[in-house]
Amino acid sequence: MNSKLIDGKEISSSIKNKLKSEIDEIKNKYSRVPSLVVVLVGKNPASISYVKAKEKACQLVGIECHIERLDEKISENEIISYIESLNENDQIDGMIVQLPLPKNLDEEKIVQTISPLKDVDGLCNENLGLLASGSPRFVPATPLGVQRMISEIDFKTQGSRIVIIGRSKLVGIPLALLLSSKTTLGNATVTICHSRSEDIKKYTLDADIVVVATGFPSTLTKDMVKKNSIIIDVGVNRIEDNTKKNGFRLIGDSDFDDIIEIVSKITPVPGGVGPMTIAMLLENVTKAFYLGMKE
Repeated sequence: MNSKLIDGKEISSSIKNKLKSEIDEIKNKYSRVPSLVVVLVGKNPASISYVKAKEKACQLVGIECHIERLDEKISENEIISYIESLNENDQIDGMIVQLPLPKNLDEEKIVQTISPLKDVDGLCNENLGLLASGSPRFVPATPLGVQRMISEIDFKTQGSRIVIIGRSKLVGIPLALLLSSKTTLGNATVTICHSRSEDIKKYTLDADIVVVATGFPSTLTKDMVKKNSIIIDVGVNRIEDNTKKNGFRLIGDSDFDDIIEIVSKITPVPGGVGPMTIAMLLENVTKAFYLGMKE
């Protein structure tokens, strides 16, 4: 393994091993284990793949995972009623709606239907508000995974300059809140750049860490990166590759092969942020279990 790579698989494996032991203890003490419901609407191949990965990870650590497959023609009222029924089920600790949803459904409205105490994706307004106020309950898994990776390489964020390219509610915004929070893993000076930002290079060349999360290949190029900086690539993009059995390969949002020459650390795609996202989801489900026991 190249010493410049931040190995998300290795870090997440350690996290999952600890979780497995914790869940064994939960089972012995409470005679049940944390449970997750994943609501999957339609047959989007990427969504199905992501859901299978989550299900496999849950099984590995001992979390009960139920995949609720709904027809893509389901109405908005029907799915909202269904989620409300899951909210009332005391045997369900965590719930996620796999995104994206079919275009006829209002994603925001549906996500906001999830009980904030079961919202292990951390996307409900209440949970985002708690994060912003400095008292987080559930933090979206990808930002949490990025923060953990930075911690694992012993980088001190306090006083550092971090640029995040991308302002989504799933990654960019919550990550900025995390890394600028008044905590030992925060206190950074964070700049968010986005599609309307001018001269992004001016900001990235001054950054100790650049996190890129746009969903577009080559968003971050070698000329935009400061020597010996750290690059966290959240992007996952499929590009055609006839040498692969499935006809494609995965790349991130950065020009990895060029950038790795000059940086001190960089996450690979795949094998970087992706495994960490799943590990953090498992932690959130376990946290939801404890919150449910207090209710």
